[in-house]
Amino acid sequence: MSPTAPTLRFRWWHGAAILVAANAVSFWPAGVLGDAAFYTGFRLPPFAPPDWLFAPVWLLLNITSLLALARVANRQPEDGACQDRGDAAGRRRGLVLVSEGVGWLLFAVFTTLFFWLHSPVLAATDTVAGLLVAVVSVAAAAGLDRPAAGLIGLRLLWLLLASAVAVSVALHNPDPFLAAAPAPGVEALQ
Repeated sequence: MSPTAPTLRFRWWHGAAILVAANAVSFWPAGVLGDAAFYTGFRLPPFAPPDWLFAPVWLLLNITSLLALARVANRQPEDGACQDRGDAAGRRRGLVLVSEGVGWLLFAVFTTLFFWLHSPVLAATDTVAGLLVAVVSVAAAAGLDRPAAGLIGLRLLWLLLASAVAVSVALHNPDPFLAAAPAPGVEALQ
């Protein structure tokens, strides 16, 4: 019997590191220099959730996303769900891992775009991109691990609502960051 290479496993501390890193990037500089009340100052659609709901929902979604990531990352080619599909399962697994990485990056930069830069347009772009990434993740995970796809699907559902809110805010409110500065002397004409 020949020795086999040890299999790297996604452990709880990997998830904790991702959670801490993404939230640290999310917090700095927006949490220190940002304007937490920026969201409530906008004309919001009637279906917009209250501002206090975002933090607990995102904490839950971060945890469910990490559970899904762990399930997919720990899939082995010899697992029953992967055995008959060979390379296709490996491609699906890779797609989930990459799309989830992109999703974490989008999550991490959102607060900088919205609360620090004060850009509802960039924030809406980030949110819609997160929705598209979640669609890719769910579709790819569904062929590997249905519970993982369901866990990511929770984020997809929230991002459907969040995207509708973000696009509405971007369309019905000024964007101070993207507003062009007037040319010199134009203020005098107004």
